[in-house]
Amino acid sequence: MKTQRVLTGITTSGTPHLGNYVGAIRPTVRASRLAEVESFYFLADYHALIKVGEPARVQRSTLEIAATWLACGLDPERVTFYRQSDIPEIPELTWFLTCVTGKGVLNRAHAYKASVDKNNAANLDPDAGVTAGLFMYPVLMAADILMFNAHQVPVGRDQIQHIEMARDIAASFNHLYGDHFTLPEAAIEDNVATLPGLDGRKMSKSYDNTIPLFVPREQLKKLIMGIVTDSRAPGEPKSTEGSALFQLYQAFASAEETAALAEAYADGMAWGEVKQTLFERLDQEIAPLRAVYDNLIQEPERIEKTLLAGAEKARAVATPFTARLRHAVGLRPLQATAAASLSKAGKSAAPSFKQYREQDGQFYFKLLDAQGALLLQSTGFAAPRDAAQAMAQLQREGPSALETLSDRLSARGDAAAVAAALQFFSKPTA
Repeated sequence: MKTQRVLTGITTSGTPHLGNYVGAIRPTVRASRLAEVESFYFLADYHALIKVGEPARVQRSTLEIAATWLACGLDPERVTFYRQSDIPEIPELTWFLTCVTGKGVLNRAHAYKASVDKNNAANLDPDAGVTAGLFMYPVLMAADILMFNAHQVPVGRDQIQHIEMARDIAASFNHLYGDHFTLPEAAIEDNVATLPGLDGRKMSKSYDNTIPLFVPREQLKKLIMGIVTDSRAPGEPKSTEGSALFQLYQAFASAEETAALAEAYADGMAWGEVKQTLFERLDQEIAPLRAVYDNLIQEPERIEKTLLAGAEKARAVATPFTARLRHAVGLRPLQATAAASLSKAGKSAAPSFKQYREQDGQFYFKLLDAQGALLLQSTGFAAPRDAAQAMAQLQREGPSALETLSDRLSARGDAAAVAAALQFFSKPTA
């Protein structure tokens, strides 16, 4: 049974390049196949709106990144793969978290501080050009993570602060309203390479020095042949230290292949030959993926269907959890006041659903009242997703779902108690 939840997102702000592939896409696809891990992978299109003012670019990037992840082997049946904007519970949670986050915490965010420092250096107003979206970015990122109670979030060292802020925000909410959120941990990816771009600097859209991942073969060769090198002539020994060509090759080659190229450097291999070797090694790995990508990119409706199916899986978790959070903060149906009682600590006691797996391999859920007494018991489900969807229907529709799901319930408690317990999960009618 899966015990660890891992969550990763990619902002839909541009075309995936080799750096994205090596640093994020390839390692996450490999991680998605690990046992005992429940993976959530999403397209961060809300985040893209913070820095991209071109609607067509956001839409195109969403398609390209989704197609890239799928072409590189991400199996949507094994993971929860979704588009951020398809989960309406995320902006709602963002507001809940905003209301417990101190402005001083956000003042210390690296991206905001960098913008302020840049403005100060230019003798401008400190907040010139700084949007509320940029300022609130850490809260939206916290909502992404906390919505699914991720245990680990793979990030580079420059993103550690955001995970620490998510932990602080979660702790603040838990302190006020009870223990609802898991405190996430940053999974630091020190072993993931940072690739150099065409000019030797870090490959980044900001520097306009990227090599798009799935450009046609001839264009890939042209870009590699244009990578900047020093003036050492053929036959003259060359150092692998600081060589962009060598770093790129190392990110794709085996240890044996890398050692062989290092030896060729020492023997004076010409830069043109090094570039040809690099091109052939990259294309060896990328060409099969490129063929799949080219087919997928021509079928946006197929990708859309995949993302919507992923959103359904994600919302099977997010919808009932948000209902629980709404109840915790006091956004409750007025007719359900009898279903909740306040503890001496001032925190809300409430009914709860529990999902679990029995020794027969089937997945079950049960509804308990605020004191832990059994109100509903399900029959077995073959897949956890099916059990979660049944729970979500009960929590979304309340008592009206009992008739529809009657054949999936093996036991019921007192009818009035069951109805009262379900009422607070469903939204009040207008």
